[in-house]
Amino acid sequence: MSKLTIVLLVILAVLIIALIVLYFVGKKAQKRQAEQQEQIDANKQSVSMLVIDKKRMKLKDAGLPQAVIEQTPKLMRSSKLPIVKAKIGPQVLSLVCDAKIFDMVPVKKEVKASISGIYITEVKGLHGKPLPVEKKKKSAFKRALERAQEKAGAKPLK
Repeated sequence: MSKLTIVLLVILAVLIIALIVLYFVGKKAQKRQAEQQEQIDANKQSVSMLVIDKKRMKLKDAGLPQAVIEQTPKLMRSSKLPIVKAKIGPQVLSLVCDAKIFDMVPVKKEVKASISGIYITEVKGLHGKPLPVEKKKKSAFKRALERAQEKAGAKPLK
């Protein structure tokens, strides 16, 4: 056998082993996430709250309790999380919001929200109506690209 085939076989073996390891690690992470979701659903409670502000900010700058910051892994402390500052009853609290619903949370409006501890899992309008999603403005490049596609006939006209 030539050296090239031996090197290629070794690389192939390493890639196969890496894929197998990633498969099992992914399965384990998926199980852990399912368990966490069950705990969140078990502790969920519905409250009405006035949303004061919402931002993506670092965990240590968010104003969360020190116990929460100490429990998070060190790598997560520097990442930005969706934080919502809301008034629930007489208290003003900083809450962590689910990334999927962060864009739907209206600012300076009263909403009904499902929270689990300091985690917001679901947001509805005050009377149970789903909130309208605000459309983001498109960049100039995206608008120009859509116009060019419409003229070329690659995309149907609106």
